[in-house]
Amino acid sequence: MASINLNGRIHELGAPDDMPLLWAIRDVLGFTGTKFGCGMGLCGSCTMHMNGSPIRSCLTPISAAHGKKIITIEGIGEDSVGKHVQDAWVKKGVPQCGYCQPGQVMSATALLKSNSDPNDQEIENAMVGNICRCGTYNRIKKAIHNASDKIKEGSK
Repeated sequence: MASINLNGRIHELGAPDDMPLLWAIRDVLGFTGTKFGCGMGLCGSCTMHMNGSPIRSCLTPISAAHGKKIITIEGIGEDSVGKHVQDAWVKKGVPQCGYCQPGQVMSATALLKSNSDPNDQEIENAMVGNICRCGTYNRIKKAIHNASDKIKEGSK
């Protein structure tokens, strides 16, 4: 039996070590906020954080998560940067259909944790692997800038 540290709690998994983390977290543990998109790590819908870095959970086996901290969209609001990103997403009305948004939020949070004041090009580079079929890219960029401003205000 494997165990993972998910959103700050240890969970026991009765699943094979080669099962993708996405399916273990969605189907075995019931955390369904992270979405399945392409299954090839190309769209970003399944983005989670592993030890603070964004990963594509559709390609990451459970075995890679042993001894690491996994954060999903359900847990990102516990982090101050993640909370600022979520608040900015609402304030700027980013979601349209909303399907890709958990992955977008996770990638934006990882960006702002490593660079609290990104320029447009840095945002585009960080978000390039997250596809939004509704095309809300301009709102996403505005929300990231808004969250960045809030983070900078909080550090004064």
